[in-house]
Amino acid sequence: MMENKRFNIRVYGFLIDEGRILVTDEFRLGIFMTKFPGGGLIYGEGMIDCLKREFMEELNMEIGNILHYYTTDFFLASELLPVESQLINVYYLVQAKKPYPFKTTDKKFDFPEVVDGVQCFRWIAITELTEEEFTFPIDKFIVHKLRKDFGN
Repeated sequence: MMENKRFNIRVYGFLIDEGRILVTDEFRLGIFMTKFPGGGLIYGEGMIDCLKREFMEELNMEIGNILHYYTTDFFLASELLPVESQLINVYYLVQAKKPYPFKTTDKKFDFPEVVDGVQCFRWIAITELTEEEFTFPIDKFIVHKLRKDFGN
C-alpha cells in the first residue's frame, strides 16, 4: 500500500541591493514570521512564473535577471500545513528596476495592525544576517550560504 505523501514547494527570491537583502515580516496562520519574499508553487505553474507572480502580489514589482541560487537538497518536513508534507524550497537571485515600488521599515513586524496576512519589508545587511533573524529552518540554513557568497 502506497502512502499518500505530499510535497510543499516554495519559491523565493533574493533581492540584493548595496550589500543588503530584502526580507519580509508577516503574520500568517497565527504566527509572526520573517522570511524571504516568495511563496507557494501552484499546480501547473513553473518556478519562474511562481516567483514573478509572488513578487507582483507582494511587492507590486516585476523582476528580471532571475538566476537559480539553491534548492533544498535534504529532507525537511513542512511545519505549518495540517497534512504531512515534504518541504522543497527553491531560491533565486532576482533584480528589479529602481526606484522600487514598495515601502520598507527598519523595525521588525512594523504592522499598522496585527491581522492575518499583514506584511512589511526590511533591508538587512548581508554581513549582519543571523539565523535568529529568521523563522524557518531552511532560511536559517541559507543564511550561512548567503554570508559566504555575498557578505564580503
